Amino acid sequence: MNLIIDVGNSFVKLAVFKDGLIKHKVTVKLDSVLSEVKVLNKKYTSIESAIISSVGKLKKKDISAISEYLDLLELDFNTKLPFDNLYKTPKTLGVDRLALVSASVRRFSDKNVLIIDAGTCVTYDFINRDNEYLGGAISPGIRVRYKSLNNLTANLPLLESEIPKNITGASTEESIHSGVIYGILHEIDGVIESYKLKYSDLTVILTGGDAKFLSKQLKSSIFANPNFLLEGLNFILQFNSNE
Repeated sequence: MNLIIDVGNSFVKLAVFKDGLIKHKVTVKLDSVLSEVKVLNKKYTSIESAIISSVGKLKKKDISAISEYLDLLELDFNTKLPFDNLYKTPKTLGVDRLALVSASVRRFSDKNVLIIDAGTCVTYDFINRDNEYLGGAISPGIRVRYKSLNNLTANLPLLESEIPKNITGASTEESIHSGVIYGILHEIDGVIESYKLKYSDLTVILTGGDAKFLSKQLKSSIFANPNFLLEGLNFILQFNSNE
């Protein structure tokens, strides 16, 4: 069994994998990571290895404490990966993106794959059929778009995400919903179409916190998988365990 620890800015996802499948998954606050690791380690006594991916600010002492309980791999740009990383600035490439690309290698080897992670940011990552990661793009996510309209203007309200009924907003709130939601949908569809012009056999993956919200609205054919990042982290751990 493997323990996967995905550290975000405010919350942490932990998952127990057995034979490549998730047996248990839980989300906790940042300050509860160590206590939850202890609980899982006691409950699943056959956990052998763990991997931690952190885009948030998990304290070094917590990482050190976890390593006392488990054989822990801390993912960074030096970690051995199951693909050729051709990114020009590998030190600045987010560990979450490394995990997503690794998941695509496991699930769709020898294919041209575009991975779209719709969260705080929308990230686009492309790996070709020759197992070469070429890079991608980063743009603001849904909540960032709503918040920026509120923060950077004097009179626009902060709204919760909502699928607009019409593209033409008949009020300020309707106009904001139309601009944010149709804007991000057309962006994603447009990026997919641009890649398809170059790679006709493109496989598209949509994941992240807003994947479910967006997937039914997109025109393009996609695979929606909310656990894709966790699967990628587990694959990286397995890949390094076999070295």
